[in-house]
Amino acid sequence: METYFTRDHEWISVEGTTGTVGITEYAVGQLGDITFIELPSVGKAVRRCEIFCAVESVKAASDIYAPLSGKVTEVNRTLESEPEIVNRSPEGHGWIARLAVEDLSEVDKLMGRTEYDEYVRGLE
Repeated sequence: METYFTRDHEWISVEGTTGTVGITEYAVGQLGDITFIELPSVGKAVRRCEIFCAVESVKAASDIYAPLSGKVTEVNRTLESEPEIVNRSPEGHGWIARLAVEDLSEVDKLMGRTEYDEYVRGLE
């Protein structure tokens, strides 16, 4: 399983043609305490870089963009009642949705962990 990152601080772990999507620890640090997550609809078709869902926090509301194109196959329903899981485990239990990835070649437009970590260091 490989994990890739966007410049907007989303991550996607890809295994076969399934991608698990969430927001990064850096994004959570910028947003503060997450209070609500507007989950995407199962079955929704998404295009890479288009708005996928939204997150609200004590500081701001933020759109989350799809890191890859595909169709939403599952959402993390636990986040409906416990959105704070994203604060505790943004790149683990705080995943937002799973996608059936349409075009695996799109991962070439994303960053690996090392490249993303360097990108974040440049923002601080």
